[in-house]
Amino acid sequence: MPTIGWFEILIVVAIAIVVLGPKDFPIMLKKVGSWIGSAKKYVNNIQNEVSNIDLEDNKIEKKEEKKDES
Repeated sequence: MPTIGWFEILIVVAIAIVVLGPKDFPIMLKKVGSWIGSAKKYVNNIQNEVSNIDLEDNKIEKKEEKKDES
């Protein structure tokens, strides 16, 4: 998988400034940052839910093992 270096990022920023203009560029950066933040929160929420399900499954299995031993 190719990696993105600083030079490639600089080219993308320069093109974005030319296309959007220097006036609208900071506004677009804020929107993109907001989208990325929302996506990270969503992914973290899903990860927490999956780990909670895994913890609950482990508790249920331990309870069943204790019942079987009795």
